[in-house]
Amino acid sequence: MSRIDFAFGAEDRLRMACQTAERHAQAGRRLLVYCTDARRMRRFDALLWSFEPASFVTHAPVGDPLAAEAAVLLAAGPEALDEAVHDGWLLNLDLECPPGAGRFERVLEIVSGHEADIAAARRRWLAYKAEGHELRAHDLAVGNPGAGA
Repeated sequence: MSRIDFAFGAEDRLRMACQTAERHAQAGRRLLVYCTDARRMRRFDALLWSFEPASFVTHAPVGDPLAAEAAVLLAAGPEALDEAVHDGWLLNLDLECPPGAGRFERVLEIVSGHEADIAAARRRWLAYKAEGHELRAHDLAVGNPGAGA
């Protein structure tokens, strides 16, 4: 089973996801990002280019010729997730659990304070728990930069 880290209370979910991706890249650890919502994935992709003026996080969609060089791989759906040759760390930006979450060493979940985001996170928590994963919660509001990132 995987370890699932939930970071609750993010001011901006996608900005926090970019910061998490940057920390992984700086540590030399590849990160796979999963999201089936095309609009959210495009926003995340664009934000990776601009969230910090002095930084750049190399990223590419799974299957792209540049994916082998990228620190962050973008999986825009279950097919891309299946295609990804990666079983390390997964950052889930979807509202549902990623299929096959148990194949990953760690799954990171970032949750904003928006009610819809909190409700979806609660459903994911219960689904992960039912599958027997190790769950950890990190409250970003108390200064824990959390999610094991």
